Amino acid sequence: MSDIEIRKTGRAGRITLTREKALNALSPEMSVAIEAALDAWAEDAEIALIVIDASGDRAFCAGGDIAQIYQHGMAGDHDYARAFWRQEYRLNAKLARFSRPVISFMQGFVMGGGVGLGCHVGYRVVGESTKASMPECAIGLIPDVGGTLLLGNAPGALGEYLGLSAARMGPRDAIYAGFADHFVPEADWPALIAELERSGDVSALLGQSQTPPPGELEAQTNEITAHFSQPDLPAILQSLQDAGSDWAGGALKTLSRNSPFAMACTLQLVRDARQMEGIEEALAQEYRYTYRAQKHGDLLEGVRAMIIDKDKSPKWHPAEPGQIRAQDVSAMLAPLGDHELVL
Repeated sequence: MSDIEIRKTGRAGRITLTREKALNALSPEMSVAIEAALDAWAEDAEIALIVIDASGDRAFCAGGDIAQIYQHGMAGDHDYARAFWRQEYRLNAKLARFSRPVISFMQGFVMGGGVGLGCHVGYRVVGESTKASMPECAIGLIPDVGGTLLLGNAPGALGEYLGLSAARMGPRDAIYAGFADHFVPEADWPALIAELERSGDVSALLGQSQTPPPGELEAQTNEITAHFSQPDLPAILQSLQDAGSDWAGGALKTLSRNSPFAMACTLQLVRDARQMEGIEEALAQEYRYTYRAQKHGDLLEGVRAMIIDKDKSPKWHPAEPGQIRAQDVSAMLAPLGDHELVL
């Protein structure tokens, strides 16, 4: 497949995303290929570890191929997206539970589906260019691919902030928030990967890990938590408005562009995830939203405005956070009966 290169090199199973022009966005075919490789390597005694990386300097993976979902959804085919999410979530869980060490090398944009691919594995490497985020609320979706679990485990109320605002994390912030483990200068990655392939020993990585450049989130945690620990979305927005600081004003402006309904559901999902024991439970809860997102959420309108037409003027429903009813959020996240996610 031209979008991905899968091979065995030395003691390593190697997965490289090669869809550079699309910022290595994850297609259904790529996801299926990765899962098939993992299944094969789980029984291969020659494989000591797995390395996941991507070609190009702009992105590890900028998310899922949402344009395909839009095209099918507008034609009334909602099953295409549901099948993609089921398969992708199964892959996310498999990566998190894989029997051999998995090391991801994440440069540039690490967004949405890229987080699901690289941020649940055992060893997560970032470099100088890393910009990680969960930007789904901007298109009427919620942080998925197990992202709500990562957000729920972040310090203070950083999870609510990162999930609602889509704020980008550099390498130090990604490590602080729990999306990564190790900083290694990107110039050192080829030699490190070659050594992992040769030795099959993750200690080669541990010896290369360095202190990342300064970030912002740690110093902002108390301020962020004061605002984003408020009980609901209107209260968060009011707290930011009352603060009057430049930072609060910037956060308020960012949130005002996003889908109010997606943000309200994200808030619930992140807080629910704090009580969850593993990724499977988070994925099942996320799937309840994504299963319904084309018919009952803002997803198709958000994709239209931000990706297809690019007018950046989505017509959200409801239009205002104060119009969102708690029962509507509960209904969006309610069990799906026979359609529940089975991993």
